[in-house]
Amino acid sequence: MKPTLVLVGRPNVGKSTLFNRLTKSRDAIVADLPGLTRDRHYGHGKLGKKPYLVVDTGGFEPLVKDGILHEMARQTEQAIAEADAVIFVVDGRTGLTPHDKEIANKLRRIDRPVFVAVNKAEGMNAGMVEADFHELGLGEPNAISAAHGEGVRGLVEMALESFPEPEDDEWHTDAVRVAIVGRPNVGKSTLINTLLGEERVIAFDAPGTTRDSIEIDFERGGRKYVLVDTAGMRKRGKVFEAIEKFSVVKTLKSIEDANVVILMVDAQADVSDQDAHIADFIVQSGRALVVAVNKWDGLDSYTREQTRQILQRKLKFLEFAKFHFISARENIGLENLFKSVDAAYSAAMAKMSTPRLTRVLIDAVAKQAPAKHNMFRPKPRYAHQGGSNPPIIVVHGNAVDHITDSYRRYLEHTFREAFKLQGTPLRIQFVAAKNPFADKDKK
Repeated sequence: MKPTLVLVGRPNVGKSTLFNRLTKSRDAIVADLPGLTRDRHYGHGKLGKKPYLVVDTGGFEPLVKDGILHEMARQTEQAIAEADAVIFVVDGRTGLTPHDKEIANKLRRIDRPVFVAVNKAEGMNAGMVEADFHELGLGEPNAISAAHGEGVRGLVEMALESFPEPEDDEWHTDAVRVAIVGRPNVGKSTLINTLLGEERVIAFDAPGTTRDSIEIDFERGGRKYVLVDTAGMRKRGKVFEAIEKFSVVKTLKSIEDANVVILMVDAQADVSDQDAHIADFIVQSGRALVVAVNKWDGLDSYTREQTRQILQRKLKFLEFAKFHFISARENIGLENLFKSVDAAYSAAMAKMSTPRLTRVLIDAVAKQAPAKHNMFRPKPRYAHQGGSNPPIIVVHGNAVDHITDSYRRYLEHTFREAFKLQGTPLRIQFVAAKNPFADKDKK
């Protein structure tokens, strides 16, 4: 097992900057605003031959008893309970604060090694910047600069010193990445917590609770997944906070990086144009897709039928995707949901042989030939696979660049039926053979 390093501290001391430094990534949103990170955020790092897990946490407010800050504190305490070592991040430019002392009082009671990282110490005398923090009673403070990397390697070496070199973790090499997206407050975090059987991410009855994209390793039925909880996506005109704009960008990137996307729709709210816009971005990105219509248990039969009709009308372009009517809170319909996730992933990664693709193409043309363009009729001759996730089929022939959109859709439907490609977009590219008489006509 990899050792787990958990970063804790009050808001805006640079925990997310240190997380990005330790994971050599930009996975955690960083901005000069307190309270940006809210959930536990896991990442992978390596020092020499020693890999490790690092956990970014929200600003720790141990004395707050209710509201979102209390939920953030609970998440931090849960992360500390899972830790092998804790890195307590403080601000060397602000100096020791009463808030730091409150957190130190909590950390002194745990049976985990704690390392004090005095951040933002670039350009300062290390001895002077560390002096105040001896008062915390948590051992020798370590002056670092997360932004510039100064002192970070030494800090991690100390934190990992007592841990042997573990075996390499192959989790992320064969895991299916599943991004869960949708408008704010549709139940994305609740779905993840129900799947995991614990409160892994904050599920709070207020839109915009999740601000960052959170990755969670998950195993179900012997198969490995990486679940990605994303920030809710509002209409562009309603995105006022700078942080929310960052969050939307992170969500879009999570969609592009995923193998399969679960689009969550709230059955108890109107299916909006925003749902359709999110779905369209998923399709344009070429991601395999499953639609989860959440909060279905709270509807009567008449409302359910009305909702089905609205979904069919507004999301008609998602005919290739499987729709599931679920309750994330009550754990209803989730078994079949993941069967569709597996099927969509298999379809997205399908391997199609050139001889069979060509036979399917020839049969389709024999059944219905393409419409004429001027005096000539396009003649598709053979096809081969051009890529996966999404599957790309390249069709070669004479004048195929003049094939109509309706015939393209006909071929798409034919290939989809023949190769059972439910759950994934399908791209068809046409490559026209060169006309040997083109140069003579010019002369």
